[in-house]
Amino acid sequence: MSIFRLLKSLREYKKPAIITPILMIIEVAMEVMLPLIIAWFGGCIESGDANGMIKYGLIMVGTAVISLISGMLGGKFCAKASTGFAKNLRRDMYVNIQDFSFSNIDKFSSSSLVTRLTTDVANVQMSFMMLIRTAIRSPLMFIFSIVMSFSINSVMPAIFCVTIPILAFGIIMITKKAMPIFKRVFKRYDNLNESIQENVKGMRVVKAYVREDHETNKFSNVSNELCKDFTKAERILALNGPIMTFCLQGGLIAIAFLGSHLILQGTPGLNVFSLQSMLTYSLQILISLQMLSMIFVMLTLSAESARRIEEIIDEKSNLVNPKNPITQVKDGSIEFSNVCFKYSKSGERYVLDNINLSIKSGETVGVIGGTGSSKSTLISLISRLYDVDEGSVKVGGVDVRDYDMKVLRDKVSVVLQKNVLFSGTVKENLRWGNEDATDEEMITACKIAQAHEFISTFPDGYDTFIEQGGANVSGGQKQRLCIARAILKNPEILILDDSTSAVDMKTDALLRKAFKQQLPNTTKIIIAQRIASVQDADKIVVLDGGKINAVGTHETLIESNEIYKEVYNSQNKSTEGGNE
Repeated sequence: MSIFRLLKSLREYKKPAIITPILMIIEVAMEVMLPLIIAWFGGCIESGDANGMIKYGLIMVGTAVISLISGMLGGKFCAKASTGFAKNLRRDMYVNIQDFSFSNIDKFSSSSLVTRLTTDVANVQMSFMMLIRTAIRSPLMFIFSIVMSFSINSVMPAIFCVTIPILAFGIIMITKKAMPIFKRVFKRYDNLNESIQENVKGMRVVKAYVREDHETNKFSNVSNELCKDFTKAERILALNGPIMTFCLQGGLIAIAFLGSHLILQGTPGLNVFSLQSMLTYSLQILISLQMLSMIFVMLTLSAESARRIEEIIDEKSNLVNPKNPITQVKDGSIEFSNVCFKYSKSGERYVLDNINLSIKSGETVGVIGGTGSSKSTLISLISRLYDVDEGSVKVGGVDVRDYDMKVLRDKVSVVLQKNVLFSGTVKENLRWGNEDATDEEMITACKIAQAHEFISTFPDGYDTFIEQGGANVSGGQKQRLCIARAILKNPEILILDDSTSAVDMKTDALLRKAFKQQLPNTTKIIIAQRIASVQDADKIVVLDGGKINAVGTHETLIESNEIYKEVYNSQNKSTEGGNE
């Protein structure tokens, strides 16, 4: 079972996990002894043995105290072991996710990852708790109670041969029907989380288009499907109660009837106290069977959760450091040699096909192309967010696969299409680029990124708190803060993936001017939709359908390349129409 394969995450909680079953054994042993001691105590009452009554009375008290202490300590150690196990599971999953490459992340949806880190871990935690406590207690209680009941009388326990098979058959049938439904529930959880996540992220869009009712209905539909599955499963599981009650009450009535008959017949060693002990053992046997049925249901339910957790922990990044990685990037030169790439090994065609491109250190390169022309994919290969399928990408004259990935990514600073700011102050966000950056360095980076001016207008300046996702700054401000953060890394290569789309033309021009004057030795790659953003570049790459259509300066491309000329004319006409 998958849950046992996850036990390596116990680590420092192995000791309480081992102590708990030991305490359960002691507790069960004391509990099953009590009815037998009561029978002996009853024998002393019938014979008028006062010393025997005192003796067995003290033994009963001692047994009850030991059982109580063992149970309390067992609960304490069980809670410590199970919660610690869950904590380690979440940590192991989270740490492994941090090492995922983009291709690894592409395999799992964010909503599924959230479900696995929360609901699935909670299910496994509950099952583990039952394994080290209830799963030890119930079988021992069942076995000890059977043995002790035969020590009182060899006839009455035969009733169990009828009630136990009936109960076992009912439990098996109920579990068989309920488990497929519980397995389906996890996909419902993923869909529910996805619905919530989309709604929270897109709240402004939802309100702008007055789609609250639509989103509410969508959430309700997913929630109702989840409710229906749970209700159906719970209805089946609810049959466990009547079957249990039937077997329990039927067994008790049969034992009471048979026991009374045997007492009236004067069976040796059998009295009212013995009958009471037999009834107690009957209760213990049937209750232990009921607990075993609950354990089986919970383990079967959590097996799917354990499998999903195991998928995350066992998923290994397909991007690893070489045995002897290079730890220094000489310069910002880049060379693509016969590069072919596709996101999936089973993909029918390459996303990038036969890319050959040479960029000198310190050059400014513009990349233009239509939507879906693989511009972002091209630059993601430079910092080794993906590995090429064919050919090679070299930075500073060295294949990127030969570098230590941390060193490479520190020297290749990328401002992605989706600009992400984290909750915290402006300074805290900027220091993602350089943890040890001084105030002066941050101000310099922000001046280059044209962010210093608007930050200075904030009441708290660089100590202004940025809300989650940068909700309290505009799109253009967010882009400039992300650019400043990238500059703080002092990179050899600075890549802007359509990162100036939300700034005005004047600010865009100031950014390019600042890059040229203050970052002369840094290689700059600018992906843009606007021709104006790249027309001053040393060279411009035109991508079309994952292939390089042309490379040249603004002037040469205007004269020789139809794609570039068409984009330029359409943007100029738009500008002229706006001026008119």
